[in-house]
Amino acid sequence: MRDFQIPGRSTVFAANGMIATSHPLASKIGVQILEAGGNAMDAAIAAAVAQGICEPQMTGIGGDCFVLVKPAGRDDIVALNGSGRAPKAASAQALRDAGHTTVPLTKPDAVTVPGAVDAFCRLSADWGKIGLAATLAPAIHYAEAGIPVAPRTAFDWAEAEDRPHGAGAKFFLQNGKALKAGQTFRAPGQAEVLRRISADGRDAFYEGEVAHDMVDALSAQGGVHTLDDFAATACDYTDPISGTYQGIEMVEHPPNGQGATAILINNILSQFDIASMDPLGAQRAHIEAEATKLGYDTRNRFLSDPDYMERLDYMVSMDTATALAKLIDPARAMESATTLSEQVHKETICLTVVDKDQMAVSLIYSIFNSFGSGIASDKFGILFQNRGAGFTLEAGHPNELGPGKRPMHTIIPGMLRKSGKVIMPFCVMGGAYQANGHARFVTNLVDFGMDVQSAIDAPRCFAYQGELSVERGYSDQVRQELSDLGHNVVIPEGPIGGAQAILIDHENGILHGASDPRKDGCALGY
Repeated sequence: MRDFQIPGRSTVFAANGMIATSHPLASKIGVQILEAGGNAMDAAIAAAVAQGICEPQMTGIGGDCFVLVKPAGRDDIVALNGSGRAPKAASAQALRDAGHTTVPLTKPDAVTVPGAVDAFCRLSADWGKIGLAATLAPAIHYAEAGIPVAPRTAFDWAEAEDRPHGAGAKFFLQNGKALKAGQTFRAPGQAEVLRRISADGRDAFYEGEVAHDMVDALSAQGGVHTLDDFAATACDYTDPISGTYQGIEMVEHPPNGQGATAILINNILSQFDIASMDPLGAQRAHIEAEATKLGYDTRNRFLSDPDYMERLDYMVSMDTATALAKLIDPARAMESATTLSEQVHKETICLTVVDKDQMAVSLIYSIFNSFGSGIASDKFGILFQNRGAGFTLEAGHPNELGPGKRPMHTIIPGMLRKSGKVIMPFCVMGGAYQANGHARFVTNLVDFGMDVQSAIDAPRCFAYQGELSVERGYSDQVRQELSDLGHNVVIPEGPIGGAQAILIDHENGILHGASDPRKDGCALGY
């Protein structure tokens, strides 16, 4: 139990249904959907789409999603890949010839076709109860009426004030400036798009006037996207992958997400007695940092569109983890992992939902960088992701930009199983941090016996691109000890990531909801 004299938040308990999101209005919408007879999938879609208005710098219908679903009355898990593809005319060689070494972040070259809308329509049809019109109604209302900007959203908005350009600036800035906390953001053009989707499904987005608006906007800036690229967009059901850490099975989405990296990091950590270490001490942080470097090095070499990836079994093999663990020196930091063209970013939303029948959903939905590419369509104000920046321009690499390919994605939903039963949908957002975040969340629960809220609250650190970012929740002594071990220690300007989780207490029939205080949101139940 937490010390109630120290600021913090309690785990939320409920019996009938629960949702945890990074914005209180999204959580409210999800609970209302559950109370009105919708199931976990209906609530997840409703809340996620609304978050594109609550947190437009984080996500929107111009982005992608990945989803894990535990159907009611079962303990198998279904994975859906809602990530989009590069246009058929995309060419890494053309970018290399133009002098680029990475995919330019704010150009149409980085814009992959948005996949989330197709995924939401498919999920609503296959798993929802109340229909797309009812599910999208809250987002349509708030897109027109407007939503006051929340404090963390305002913090991120100000940091990315220079990102939206052209029509993007018109729709997402006020007089060229970021919206401040308490100001109201409206998106009537997106409300109209959502209204059409609710009536006519995914074709209202990927064909017709809306698709023309998107393709015209990209073409005007030199993009090679076509109407056929948009019309061909289709999500895919896939088979989840998993790894077991101290008796807890962590279930992940397969590539092109980086879930395999999270499994590899946990497998490496399992070679050490993490439970004997101080959870906020330098030794635990050091071993985790070294495991992360090795895991991300492996990711950067092999992870890609599943049609091009040949080393998935290698990444999730315990033999691989055992061999890599031997490279870790408990007394000295190693060099950082090889880098990929993937850019540092932190703009993602994730949410978890469990309903009264124990259908569980972990959904993650993103436009990659803050405000994505910064490009928006001229009429409807649809903001485009820049997920194509997750490709590399290295010739012959499995993740090389190519026609119709999906890029390596950082976003990963997660679920935990124990003794064959699903006990928790969870997610940890934060760009590249997410694989490390999944591993740390699990070790917080398993090795240190933290409750679900405490496991999210606990200070974080992240070794990436030559630095070890250590949140202010760590002591100066620990930072010095890490520096003495050879780490390039920095205090990040903002918090590291965010997380949402719901523990299913099968014994007592109660749900335990937790939401990251690094964000504006909360867990709510009924």
